[in-house]
Amino acid sequence: MQQYYYIALDILSFSIPFIFSFEKKWMNFIRFWKPYFLAIITVGIFFILWDIYFAYQNVWGFNDEYLMGIRWFKLPLEEWLFFLLIPYSSNFIHYSLEYFFPKLQLTKKLTQWISVLLLIVSASVFATNLDRIYTAASFGLFALLMIFQIFYQWEYARKFYISFVLIYVPFFFVNSALTGSYSENPVVFYDNNENLGIRVGTMPLEDSFYCFSMLYGSVLLFEYFRRKWNYSLSMSVKS
Repeated sequence: MQQYYYIALDILSFSIPFIFSFEKKWMNFIRFWKPYFLAIITVGIFFILWDIYFAYQNVWGFNDEYLMGIRWFKLPLEEWLFFLLIPYSSNFIHYSLEYFFPKLQLTKKLTQWISVLLLIVSASVFATNLDRIYTAASFGLFALLMIFQIFYQWEYARKFYISFVLIYVPFFFVNSALTGSYSENPVVFYDNNENLGIRVGTMPLEDSFYCFSMLYGSVLLFEYFRRKWNYSLSMSVKS
């Protein structure tokens, strides 16, 4: 049964947020399925291509012991699903928090200062680790995202920075499950020559920055598509 380990993680992570998406008394989040899935798929294509390239470069690999055995371009089926199901579940947490706590947000000034600090840290790590492909790519992309955030001062960051702290809890447990915390061997293994060698639990530090870029990127696209198609999201809980 251990060959269903990764697929079970995907499904369990996705199932509860997806079921609650159909709840009509409050958010009725499923009404956003078109812009939401389009945003996730668009961002997911970029990260899947990244994933495929790194798999071919042996930056990381996958343990067949925990997989069903279906692969395309060196990526198992479970990994393809990861880029659809995990962003859906993660950002559902963000929009749930936004819906039930509409006033919970950072000030514009604090958001800008956090963005500047994150840019300095990520750009410094990027510049000093160009010889480590995963470190350079994850921190470099994150730094680029922070540059755009500082320049455009997107309002969404005022809430997403808070949401990400909450999102990070389930993300930590899921990624820990993939990197060997709860199994005899890791499902996903890494070439440590291509990362900093710093682990958060059992997952590389780079995964956290990779995760933020993927999730915030899909939030930005979702907000763009939602406005374009004139969807509205009520910011107060209905009695």
